[in-house]
Amino acid sequence: MNTDYDPPAVGDVWSYPYLWARQAKSGETEGRKTRPCALILLLRQDDGRTLVVLLAITTQPPLPGQTAIEVPQIERRRAGLDVDRPLWVIVDERNEDVLPGSYDFEPGGRIGRFGAAFTSQLRRAKMEAIRSRRSRRVPRQE
Repeated sequence: MNTDYDPPAVGDVWSYPYLWARQAKSGETEGRKTRPCALILLLRQDDGRTLVVLLAITTQPPLPGQTAIEVPQIERRRAGLDVDRPLWVIVDERNEDVLPGSYDFEPGGRIGRFGAAFTSQLRRAKMEAIRSRRSRRVPRQE
């Protein structure tokens, strides 16, 4: 992995080949397409690498029983996303990847950044989904 770039930060929006939990459950190992994803957690590991937690951003309204937060227009603009279409961040599943060494996390993939208040809202919703056991984890490196 090239390290000649600004490292990822919490609140960033990255272009990433997100693997949905339903796809992983059916045996798929690669995301079908690259989509914007909210980076909500960076966790330094004992081996010096960093766990990255990403939430998918989609134009599709949440399904019944799915937990999502609609992205306000100001946040869509701030993050460099389409301001003319509604977008949702899905908070009841996540992709986890590890840096350096990821095959999917591209150094030049940063699209923009959400504001601190919206990022905090996403993190709180994600933690609530984890606490209530409504969150699915999709590890990208094992």
